[in-house]
Amino acid sequence: MFYAHTTHNPDKSDWQPLKDHLTNVATRSQNFANDFNAGDLAYTSGLLHDLGKYSSEFQRRLEGEKIHVDHSTAGTIEATRLFKDEQSAAGLLFAYIVAGHHGGLLNYGSAEGGLCERLQKEKIPDYSAYHNEISIGTQNIGLFKLRPLPRKAGFCVSLFTRMLYSCLVDADSLDTEKFCSPEKSSVRGQYDSFENLQKKFETYMQKINAGAKDSLINRERKNIFSQCVEAGSLPPGIFSLTVPTGGGKTLSSMAFALEHLKKNNLKRIFYVIPYTSIIEQNAKVFRDIFGSRNVLEHHSNFDPATVKNETGDPISESLTRATENWDMPIVVTTNVQFFESLFSNKRSRCRKLHNLSRSVIILDEAQMLPTGYLLPCLAALSELVRNYGATVVICTATQPKLGELLDERVRPREIMKSPDQLYETFKRVKVTNLGPRNDAELSARLKDHRQVLCIVNTRNHAKKLYDAIKDAENAENCIHLSARMCPVHRRKKIAEIKDRLNEGKDCRVISTQLIEAGVDIDFPVVYRVATGIDSIAQAAGRCNREGELPEKGDVYIFKSTESYGKATSWQSLVAEVGEMALAESDDPLSLPTVADYFRRLYHYKKDGGLDEKNILPALEERSQEFAFPFEDIADAFQIIEGGTKELIIPYDKHARSKIAELRAAEFPWKFVRDLQGYSINIYPNEFREMERMNLVETIGDRFNVLRSCEDYTDETGLKLRQHTGYDGSLSII
Repeated sequence: MFYAHTTHNPDKSDWQPLKDHLTNVATRSQNFANDFNAGDLAYTSGLLHDLGKYSSEFQRRLEGEKIHVDHSTAGTIEATRLFKDEQSAAGLLFAYIVAGHHGGLLNYGSAEGGLCERLQKEKIPDYSAYHNEISIGTQNIGLFKLRPLPRKAGFCVSLFTRMLYSCLVDADSLDTEKFCSPEKSSVRGQYDSFENLQKKFETYMQKINAGAKDSLINRERKNIFSQCVEAGSLPPGIFSLTVPTGGGKTLSSMAFALEHLKKNNLKRIFYVIPYTSIIEQNAKVFRDIFGSRNVLEHHSNFDPATVKNETGDPISESLTRATENWDMPIVVTTNVQFFESLFSNKRSRCRKLHNLSRSVIILDEAQMLPTGYLLPCLAALSELVRNYGATVVICTATQPKLGELLDERVRPREIMKSPDQLYETFKRVKVTNLGPRNDAELSARLKDHRQVLCIVNTRNHAKKLYDAIKDAENAENCIHLSARMCPVHRRKKIAEIKDRLNEGKDCRVISTQLIEAGVDIDFPVVYRVATGIDSIAQAAGRCNREGELPEKGDVYIFKSTESYGKATSWQSLVAEVGEMALAESDDPLSLPTVADYFRRLYHYKKDGGLDEKNILPALEERSQEFAFPFEDIADAFQIIEGGTKELIIPYDKHARSKIAELRAAEFPWKFVRDLQGYSINIYPNEFREMERMNLVETIGDRFNVLRSCEDYTDETGLKLRQHTGYDGSLSII
């Protein structure tokens, strides 16, 4: 008898037979891949993946002998031996998947490295005993059932490899977990059916509508909602949803998703959002509607331990397990998590990908898709729709002209019947361009308003402008927001802002752009430093949001003349393009102006700027040889480039308590999630200066903690250190 896993029981009566593990993984993997017509391929990969465990060496290792055994190369070599000649592509497909099922998908490489080196490995343990227990059939393995877009065959096949890899590694993980940790396995899958979720949604909407006053805005919101429900009956594809800020697109897009899922027999709903602030807000709304056990919030600042179910019981274990493979009915995550997973080669990140098949994927605030990776992102979305039965909804108030970058076979269909008319109905602000302004002029204007929001591009500018408008008499009326403040601190300040506005108190806020998207806040006057039209529109969405002012709200655009108010090179480009679009339009926020802005922006970036790391050419270069650089692509596709240092802030009693536990912990990683809401990112030169001044404590060679809150203020967060040469101007949030 050969075994896959052990309980360390000497009589082996409860060890897992290897044959059982292989067939379990093959069957589960097949079930996953049936969603995209690749079940036979997935089944075979499941049988191949652990053939190396049929060696006597691996069995001795299970029995306690301390030896290293390479158990993945056997299935890799066997795949190319079984599938050759006209089936050689299938052989290489299986080889990639099996070779990487622990360490990650390899580059094709050469004899000196990568998959090629693995295939030429000569000294591996004898695994031939597998013939006595399992049979790997080759007769059902034919051509891949794919429909590549023109000049995208390499991309198509490389994503197909990742999707099959995802099926295998998730199936392998789940079967291993079921045997080795049945208590963890038992918390999975405890979700409501979508039939029940739709009933919960209908009940919630009835309450919302019953309490809503009759107004033009609310009538239009109901109209938007109805159009989304109606469009839900359409077959899968790519859709655009152009709804003005304040039009209720969060609930309306969910209405579309639920109806579309029901009519097309789809399986999950994904909300992909650029900012964690929006995710936290939307995820809370969805938990209130559908119940906590049906909604996964997945991003770096989220702590599952903070979520309880309807009876008040914690469900952190269930949520933690779901972050591994996204098997919950509704998943809310970030652009970074979503797209970096699609281009990753790592087991942990790829594991979740197969659950994107036959799903509704809503890209909220789609204008924030990473421009430098825009073409690879669109290629991935096109593939999910074309070959994996998914539907994608490009959802925003300022619709980017993505259709012009997509193949005609997958161009989006607009859900709203009259977006231009909607814009006119929801038009609640007038925009005035003030031209160049220094901080003295600007602060004087800001002090003249009782309630005003001013948004600038850099942390340093936000700090200096805040200092300029604040004095002893109005200190409590002035509030600063930036990423120098940890997320818990920012949430507290945003709650304070909302209270002051609701109570009619004076409230002057200086913020970086973190307040622009998704923060439900309503000022009568907003100032915005010159930037792209999409960001101006987002800033305008914080002005007269409910349309309750007797006149339109005022949005003022200005160009800072201060050295610390200058934009980064990217911000300068979008501001320049925005200025050109503004100069040729009477209405800077109209849909034609927005369309013109994005058309100009993509034109300026078209020569490699929409695929800065050459992801797409790299996947086509040797695609006919089935030679893909999976590792190189994963390294290149980094939406958030490295270079910053994470600093934990002892902001309150909870943070200080967890930091104390972190110092004493044998395994400090378990406290990471508890402290994510207390972390900020700073640049290396500032971090080195803080280390030199002994302001940072490093725990376990990994966790950097601010030693004293004397270096962190309740007003503006971490103090800037001008003498380091760092002025905060590199960061927009």
